[in-house]
Amino acid sequence: MTQPLTITEASERIIARSVAPLNLVESCLERISAVDDRIHSYIHVDADGARAAATEAAGELAAGHWRGPLHGIPFAVKDNYDAAGMPATANSRVRLDNVPRHDSELVRRLKAAGAILIGKLSTWEYGTGNGGDYADLPFPTARNPWDTERFPGGSSTGAGASVAAGTAMFAMGSDTTGSVRLPAAATGTVGIIPTPGRLSLEGILPNCWSLDNPGPFTWTIADCAIVLDAIAEKTHWDGPSALAFRRAVGKSAAGMRVAVVTDVGADMPEPDADLRSAFEAGLDVLRGLGVDLVETKLPVAPATCFAATSIIGPAESAAIHEQELSERPDELGFALRDKLLAGSMVRAVDYICAQRQRKLIADAIERFMSGFDALVTFGALHVSPRLGIEPEMTAFTMDTLLPPFSLSAHPALIQCNGYTDAGLPLHWQIVANRGDEASIFRLASAYEVTTPWRQRRPDL
Repeated sequence: MTQPLTITEASERIIARSVAPLNLVESCLERISAVDDRIHSYIHVDADGARAAATEAAGELAAGHWRGPLHGIPFAVKDNYDAAGMPATANSRVRLDNVPRHDSELVRRLKAAGAILIGKLSTWEYGTGNGGDYADLPFPTARNPWDTERFPGGSSTGAGASVAAGTAMFAMGSDTTGSVRLPAAATGTVGIIPTPGRLSLEGILPNCWSLDNPGPFTWTIADCAIVLDAIAEKTHWDGPSALAFRRAVGKSAAGMRVAVVTDVGADMPEPDADLRSAFEAGLDVLRGLGVDLVETKLPVAPATCFAATSIIGPAESAAIHEQELSERPDELGFALRDKLLAGSMVRAVDYICAQRQRKLIADAIERFMSGFDALVTFGALHVSPRLGIEPEMTAFTMDTLLPPFSLSAHPALIQCNGYTDAGLPLHWQIVANRGDEASIFRLASAYEVTTPWRQRRPDL
């Protein structure tokens, strides 16, 4: 396939008037028509609405009103986001008739920045589940563009698939303990969860009140910074200067003090050999860039973090969806129903203990991170699994080093760092101190421009 434009490239061409917003929209629509019957990244496509928005954007640009680098750029959102006039089903029979009248806050902000919403993306039901896929939902299971027999990661299944396949120029997903980072890992895209509070949850169907965190998917680090610049809010960690994550992109990483965690703990399986090899090769690149790498261990066991989230997440999901589980259980898919039933059995004392444990974990990781500019570690411990092979799918979903940073409220990004011999993406996770997403972008962009991984796309 022709290499799709990045946001950065497309924005430059829009300013130079060598490409129009409608060209970009039509390119995405043509790509959807050509490949989406194989990857099922979309639940709903609003072609007419996107074309109308592109025509409006072109008029604004012709009049000299440029809203910024997202002006005229097509995007899509996970189908747990509200978008006015579009179905918001969350891939559930219970919500098939749900059409919001208002945009979620992040959709509103993106539209205000001139971005063009093209459709709603596939997700696990309600953005949650038990790790398995049972082909019992109203819309087809999304598939990995690198190998359509493989899983694209959940629960933001369509978001990673759409960006990797070029059916959207960027996408918005949501993460509780990995639902942005796992799809990014499986599909070779960039996926970030910022410091909690950066991105509004208004108008996004909740999964777990105390852990939910939205995040964008892009193809490059520079694009990720552009999207986050457009939608992020200042927090109490920020200084007086305005947010501009793009300023960190392209800065030298020399002198950064970076923790390296390769020990996954006694109760977690060893990472796949390809993941470990790519990780070690990536460290050599960072050393060559002048990064000060410090081999260390997390102050808490990843398995302990997973145990805490396995109580908090199901219990909060069950509380959120108690009415549906009670009144319409037969309309729910097995994975969601299984999780909600398990959450309904969690005792209050166990939930409170898990939240207390979370506070201890968060404090320990905050103290640990204060000695570093960033941390590099594994994300998932396996490559993308085969669809329908439940042990592989649940292992990919659960054997990860993602929950520690959800519990501790630290920003974390997944970045492609190579490919297997079979062509499946590999990845690592980069974490920074609360409020310091700029350090993630600084380190990740320095690595990205030094390596060839962004030149390769799925061959569909």
